[in-house]
Amino acid sequence: MSESKYLKNITSPKDVKKLNKKELEILAQEIREELIETVTLNGGHLASNLGVVELSIALHMVFNSPYDHIIWDVGHQSYTHKLLTGRYEEFGTLRTKGGLSGFSRPCESEHDFFYSGHSGTAVSAALGIAEAKAIKHDNSYVVAVVGDGSFTGGLVYEALNNAGRTNSRLIVILNDNEMSISKNVGAMARYLTVIRTKPRYYRLKATTETVLNHIPLIGKHMSNAIFKFKTFFKNAIYRSTWFEELGFRYVGPIDGHNIQQLSEALDSAKIVNHPVLLHINTVKGKGYDLAEQSPIKFHGVPKFDINSGDPISSGKNFSAQFGEFMCEVAEKDKRICAITAAMSVGTGLEDFKAKFGNRFFDVGIAESHAVTFASGLAKVNLVPVFAVYSSFLQRSYDQLIHDAALQKIKLVLAIDRAGFVGEDGETHQGLFDAAFLNSIPDIIVYSPATYAELKRDMNSALYHDKNVVAVRYPRGEECVFPEDFNTSHGSFDIYGDPGAETVIATYGRCSVFACAALAKLAEKGINAKVLKLNRIKPIDGKAVEAIVGAQQIFFFEEGVRTGGIGEKLALLLLEEGYQGKYSLTAVGDCFVEQATVKEQLEKYHLDEKGIVKKVLGSAGCE
Repeated sequence: MSESKYLKNITSPKDVKKLNKKELEILAQEIREELIETVTLNGGHLASNLGVVELSIALHMVFNSPYDHIIWDVGHQSYTHKLLTGRYEEFGTLRTKGGLSGFSRPCESEHDFFYSGHSGTAVSAALGIAEAKAIKHDNSYVVAVVGDGSFTGGLVYEALNNAGRTNSRLIVILNDNEMSISKNVGAMARYLTVIRTKPRYYRLKATTETVLNHIPLIGKHMSNAIFKFKTFFKNAIYRSTWFEELGFRYVGPIDGHNIQQLSEALDSAKIVNHPVLLHINTVKGKGYDLAEQSPIKFHGVPKFDINSGDPISSGKNFSAQFGEFMCEVAEKDKRICAITAAMSVGTGLEDFKAKFGNRFFDVGIAESHAVTFASGLAKVNLVPVFAVYSSFLQRSYDQLIHDAALQKIKLVLAIDRAGFVGEDGETHQGLFDAAFLNSIPDIIVYSPATYAELKRDMNSALYHDKNVVAVRYPRGEECVFPEDFNTSHGSFDIYGDPGAETVIATYGRCSVFACAALAKLAEKGINAKVLKLNRIKPIDGKAVEAIVGAQQIFFFEEGVRTGGIGEKLALLLLEEGYQGKYSLTAVGDCFVEQATVKEQLEKYHLDEKGIVKKVLGSAGCE
């Protein structure tokens, strides 16, 4: 990257306000270069951030952060915002352990007012903040930046419906980079759009209404009549927008890459003493040809080659293996359907989408709807498979209980990114699914550790098990078991000396580390065996019988401790009269910060080294 002329001198939003039009355009180019260079090295969300560079600059030109609050939806598009709020020197640490988050994070900066890692939350949060300001007689502004993808989920509509009935100083920016929600027609419409973005238009409008309202007897009637005529005239040229029906003042659509026009529109929105929706058009991946051509591919990316755009990895992972399996079974079984919540690429379903389009459903960012929709498919004897990230499945808890499990629906949940996810940090860790699924009656949960086990468990879920079945698998590539590990293809496996009095119990990815740990423990004179749970709900009674006589049991769980599988096994052992020592190592009462998966496993003592250290420490030979 060439030496920046302006970006390196931006230490706060005040520095942005000092630049002229030409300098701002250069700044935008410098930011794009910085974004591309950093994401190639660290991975992250590229296309969406390249699309909001000018918008981010305009926001900090017009508003006074942190006095005015900017709420990003989703926070993964806040990279430019970070660069403009004093974090340029740290930007190279993006998404690394101890570095800047890939999302907005309040503990990182006073300019990040609200955590936002999942879509659709910004308008609700912003409205709450705006109403609180009104109660406190605080005249500052609240801006919610919302991508058009968020409008595929229900929460944003609930918030808009609520907001339109208020007089909040709330500005919602609809960042439209794919579809036109409110298409205007003809030259007059384009002209009026430009006029309506000018601050003087709103000042004149406000002054006229004030004067008319003060004319005795007829003033109010004249004002109302003019308003009705204006609305009629506008609707004849524009299509009446749904946002205005909700009570918003609608402005747009305008060019989201024109800093001057954006600034004027935002200034206009500040004059309106009412909720405003500013509709802007942007290009995802703006400024990087590969990202502009393939914005979905460059939405969230690992480290990649800047020239080719190809990821620096093998390409083999659990998501891809799941996608291959789905294509194989769908070819033979016409009942198989795949559902995704706007994550066809991330969950490995692109090939399925291409081959079986009539049985592929992308419901948008609407996980709650996805579960109930799948339940409807199942009611008519199709076999739906909902592929979803663990952290996003959290949004479907109510539907899983009422619309699926309670009705004994045959639904398969393919839970991707179970366990630690690495650099995406607190909002994306897949550490809760085992615990919250464990609380729902009649659900079966598998936790494969290898690609072969993934396909075995999926086959069982589709053709042998009843009701709701979840198959949860980790992010990335499989780990390799010791050569002498043999699976029984049952609900659990025992590895090591069957008569050993020390047991290491676990499931999923940690099973590989546990098996590898036996050799190190043997070197220290400790004879141990591994109980590998393949089905973690319900736990097989025979698995409990196999270890109830042990002197000590160490359970290692890549998930939350409270309500997890380790606690459940402990209860089952107590019910069977277990008299030995029981130790549970899992994620405690905390949110896990970003780092690589390897670093996270090491920190929480769930890798081979941590397992060995824990067992040796208990034996007094650490």
